[in-house]
Amino acid sequence: MLEEIVKRSAQMPSQSKVLIFGGGFTGQHIAKVLRSLGAEVLCSRRALAKEGADFVFDSTKQTLLSEKIFHNVTHIISCIPPSKNGEDPVLSSCSKIIKMIPLKWVGYLSTTGVYGDYKGDWVTENSLTKPQQKRSIRRLSCEKEWEALQIPLQILRLPGIYGPGRSALEVIQAKKNYMVHKPNQVFSRIHVDDIAGAIIHLIHLFSKGVNPKVINLADNLPAGNIEVMSYASKLLNLPLPPIESFENASKKMSPMALSFWQENRRVSNKVLCKLLGYELLHSDYKIGLEDCLKSIPLNNYD
Repeated sequence: MLEEIVKRSAQMPSQSKVLIFGGGFTGQHIAKVLRSLGAEVLCSRRALAKEGADFVFDSTKQTLLSEKIFHNVTHIISCIPPSKNGEDPVLSSCSKIIKMIPLKWVGYLSTTGVYGDYKGDWVTENSLTKPQQKRSIRRLSCEKEWEALQIPLQILRLPGIYGPGRSALEVIQAKKNYMVHKPNQVFSRIHVDDIAGAIIHLIHLFSKGVNPKVINLADNLPAGNIEVMSYASKLLNLPLPPIESFENASKKMSPMALSFWQENRRVSNKVLCKLLGYELLHSDYKIGLEDCLKSIPLNNYD
């Protein structure tokens, strides 16, 4: 729904130049929207041969970037996860020059995992951060690294990201062996369109002095896994895989998969949508999946 984001968003300020570190699924989507709104965008990938690569930045290596990359940069967006030692790869390589640039806005894409387990209760930007997973502990450490630079920064905390080509629809089509049921377990989500749309909205508000430090990006309806998958199977007219209890399924889960089921929280978007006035394109998973369905050819439904 790139056209809809562009239609409802204001053009980027003239002579805007945006560096996006991490040109994967989310980074590429943000880049397309920014370009459509008049910004010059340079997006990093680990290799120039990868789609959408404007420059190379490999977070697993000590990448040294040419200062020319930063010439006239006005905005930076970092989608790159922490290194294994908990440091931010972008800042390890580029913090000195980033601090010297007269930036208008910087967005660091973090995770709602920094809140830890709230046993299904709501979390807001004021909730205590008590990460339990190693990857979330590292994320919180990186948030603090970015804050320490004292630049025009906003930290965007994201739950599960989905969108065309990466949603429950593809899971159903792949005919996964089983679905996991854990009573009262919910997950929050955000459609990739709304990540891009919210970023544009926040950039414009920031230029007007409206600049909360941390913002949760999530839709209105946290929901259980079976609920979402059931709706996806209905849209595709395909059967839902057999349902297995979490108690049984957990015995064969990878440590990474298991970690996602060990935390339960509902992520509030009231700051983004009520205080800051952003209107979600995909207010819940049903609307989001219906949009994702448009990208699937009709002959692939069954």
